[in-house]
Amino acid sequence: MEESHSEDGAARVPFVTVLLSVAGLWLCYFVLTTLRSEVLDFGFTLEMMWHRALASAAGMAITLALWLLLRVFDARPLWMKIAAALLLSMPAAVAIVKSNDWIFADLEMRVTQKLAVRQGTPGLSGDPLATDALPGSADQAEDSAVVVQSLQLTAWQELIETAFGRYFMMLAWCALYLALLTGEKARAAEKREGTYKRAAKAAELRSLRYQVNPHFLFNTLNSLSALVLTGKTQAAERMIQTISTFYRRSLADDPTADVPLREEFALQKLYLDIEAVRFPHRLRAVYKLPPELEDAKVPGMILQPLVENSVKHAVAPTSEQVTITLAAREEYGRLVLTVSDDGHGAAAPDDDRRAAALGHGIGVTNVRERLEARFGGEATIVAGPVPGGYSTQLRMPILRQEAL
Repeated sequence: MEESHSEDGAARVPFVTVLLSVAGLWLCYFVLTTLRSEVLDFGFTLEMMWHRALASAAGMAITLALWLLLRVFDARPLWMKIAAALLLSMPAAVAIVKSNDWIFADLEMRVTQKLAVRQGTPGLSGDPLATDALPGSADQAEDSAVVVQSLQLTAWQELIETAFGRYFMMLAWCALYLALLTGEKARAAEKREGTYKRAAKAAELRSLRYQVNPHFLFNTLNSLSALVLTGKTQAAERMIQTISTFYRRSLADDPTADVPLREEFALQKLYLDIEAVRFPHRLRAVYKLPPELEDAKVPGMILQPLVENSVKHAVAPTSEQVTITLAAREEYGRLVLTVSDDGHGAAAPDDDRRAAALGHGIGVTNVRERLEARFGGEATIVAGPVPGGYSTQLRMPILRQEAL
C-alpha cells in the first residue's frame, strides 16, 4: 500500500486515490456529455466520441496539474486550502475550455451548420444559392441572421460562459480532494493514538512481567542456600543448572510478547523441577496439555506466580505428598488454564492463600493485572479453595500461533 504521509510527517492522499478521483470525474463528464449529444442529436457520433475522449484526457491532465499545486497547501490551515482551491481552479477552468476549443475546432462549424438547418435556416447549410431556391427566401435570410447572431457569441462571452461551468466542476473536485485529505489526517491521528496506546500497554506488561523474575529469583536462591547449608552439593549443582536453563529461556523472550502454550508449560516444568530438588518426596507435578492447544499463545510466564503459590502454600507447609496440576482445555471457544493442588494450605484462616482467594494475593493480583493489560475485559481469573485442595482458573481468548 502506498505511503500516505510525506517526509515531514504531514498526511497525504495517496496518488492512486487522487488518480481514481480524477478519472471518475472525467468519466462522468464523458458519459453525461455523450448522453446529451445523443439526446440532442448533434450527429457526427463517432467523430464526437473520440474528440470527447481526447478532451476528457486533456481535462484529466489539467486536473492532475491542479492537484500538484493544491497539495503544496496540504499542511496549511483550512482557510488557506480553500482560498488556494478558489484561486487555482480559475486558470484550470480556462485551460480546460481552451483545450476543448482546440480539440473541437474542426467540428464546430459543421455542428453549427446542422443546428441552423434544423431551426429552418437553409442558408447555413453551406450552399449560398439555397436561399434563392425557396419561397420567402428574403424572410428566411433575415431569420437566418438572427439565428447566426444568437449562436455565434463573441469569443470573450463564450469563454466566460463555458469557463464558469468548468470552474464549478474544478471546485467540486477540490472539495472532494479536501474531504479525502481530511480523512487521511483522521486516519493518521488514529494511527498515532493506537501507537501511543500500544506503547503504554507494552510498558505496563513489561513492568508487570519484571515483577515476576525478582520474586522467583529470591525463592530459588533461598532454596539453593538451604541445599548448600545442608551439604546436598549434588542436588545444589543440579538446581544451579536447572536455574540457568530456566532464566536463559525466560529472559530470552520479549517481556511483552505472547508465547506458545507448550513453551509456557515447559518453563513451569523447569521451575517445578527446581523445587523438586527441595521437596523430592513431597512434590509431584502433572501436566495436561492437549496437542491441539500446544500452539495457543499466552502471555509469557503468566502461570509462574500461580505455580509459586501452590509450592509455597501447599507443598512447603506439609510433610505429605502434594500434587500440583497444570491443565489446559478449550471451552466455548475460549482457553481455560488451571493451576490446582491437593494440599491443605488454604485451611489456615490467616494464610496468604485466603487473601489470594479473595483476589488480594500478590501472585493473583499480578496475573489479573497482566491479563487485563493484555486482553482487557475479555479475560478473567477465579481463585479459591475447591473440594480436596485449591484451584486458580484463567479464561482468555484463544490466540493461535501464526504460521511462518
